[in-house]
Amino acid sequence: MSLEIRLAHRFPGFALDVAFSAPPGITVLFGPSGSGKTTLVNAVAGLLRPQEGRIAAGDFVLLDTRARRFLPPHRRRLGYVFQEGRLFPHLSVRQNLLYGRWFAPREARTESLERVVDLLGIGHLLGRRPGSLSGGEKQRVAIGRALLAAPKLILADEPLAALDEARKAEILPYFERLRDEVRVPILYVSHSSAEVARLATTVVALREGRVAAIGTPGEVLGDAHAVGARAAASVLAARVVAHHADGLTELATAAGPLFLPRIPHPVGAALRVRVPAHDVILARTRPEGLSALNILRGRIVDIRDGHGPGVMVSLAIGEAGEAGEERLSARITRRSAQALDLAPGQDCHAILKSVALAQEDIGTGTG
Repeated sequence: MSLEIRLAHRFPGFALDVAFSAPPGITVLFGPSGSGKTTLVNAVAGLLRPQEGRIAAGDFVLLDTRARRFLPPHRRRLGYVFQEGRLFPHLSVRQNLLYGRWFAPREARTESLERVVDLLGIGHLLGRRPGSLSGGEKQRVAIGRALLAAPKLILADEPLAALDEARKAEILPYFERLRDEVRVPILYVSHSSAEVARLATTVVALREGRVAAIGTPGEVLGDAHAVGARAAASVLAARVVAHHADGLTELATAAGPLFLPRIPHPVGAALRVRVPAHDVILARTRPEGLSALNILRGRIVDIRDGHGPGVMVSLAIGEAGEAGEERLSARITRRSAQALDLAPGQDCHAILKSVALAQEDIGTGTG
């Protein structure tokens, strides 16, 4: 089910003016504080009545100002996942889940309780109350409650922001499963480049109330002008080749093998790997005598100046001239680029330390 959003609304000192459509999956709104993410979500939720716009999930229209259609919040068929679980403390997990059914229209095709419980891995929690659950467990129950309401659209407003790193690592795989196995579109708000790389089907980067870029995670995160130099990264498609006895996992990528500390995915699994641009070192010729195991080959296709002393170098990886090449971005100083005499068309090598990539940078799926 596709998602269509077109909104225009003006406040004193701020204007929201966005338009985009996205295919099924997780559409992530990404941008700094003040970029308009929360305003947009409030408009989708019906908490803000925009001056102009249209919002539709498939053929279900939530808002169309030209047609004078404005569904109130309780009729929008939304599932909402907040930063905190917001479960009823006096009800068991099973009762909290079934509470979502009260909001499902009688004629709606709903997910079964058994499927939702299996999808989110919460079967062992059904008899417990929220007070005994971890933050990650509460969020999984909140997601299940939202699914059982038979929503046309799920809104997830920075659902991992209140969790520590261990709890984030616990819940991220379940959002990946939602993306891949559930047909309900998800509008997901995040300021984390790592979350975007792992979860998004489509990324909408917002800046000052407008769409700065839209595309796949690799396309948008590779655009430093849209997301900022610190968030700039590449998203590489990889496949698990082997788990070695020395504790490293070997991945196959278009640019060559990639070795990482052991990851919990089986041989053959298709993965996404986020590579922060500031963690990439470039060399004109293949270096020798380094401790770094990961030396990926590529060809320079673009060099862009940024603010300050840095430049962003974009490499095409894989065979030169191959259709649909992937891109690997490196953020280096302008002085380094000049010293290496870098220019588009040159062959180049990208060096990555194995320990520079964290577990949160590795997710399932392609894209």
